[in-house]
Amino acid sequence: MTWADEIIGRRRTGWHRHITLAMLALALLAVIAATAPGTTAAGAVPIVLTVPEIRRLIAGIVLSPARRVGDILNWSQWRCRHQAQARRSHYQRRSQP
Repeated sequence: MTWADEIIGRRRTGWHRHITLAMLALALLAVIAATAPGTTAAGAVPIVLTVPEIRRLIAGIVLSPARRVGDILNWSQWRCRHQAQARRSHYQRRSQP
């Protein structure tokens, strides 16, 4: 059974809600990235956002209004930079004889 077979006959409200929130998160992150002061150093490009990371951002921003949006986004940016550094270090270590 394929994904398309599973949704035939079902309401697609959940799918539309997911896509809407994903597009909202992408637009918010694009605006923040465009207006952020400074740039990243060469070779320090963070990894791309994954679906779980987008879910964390949406849950943190929409479902937890007590936390500041800036704090949530700063944490996400730190996490992406940290994962990128870990990936580079891993590849560098594996490439050494």
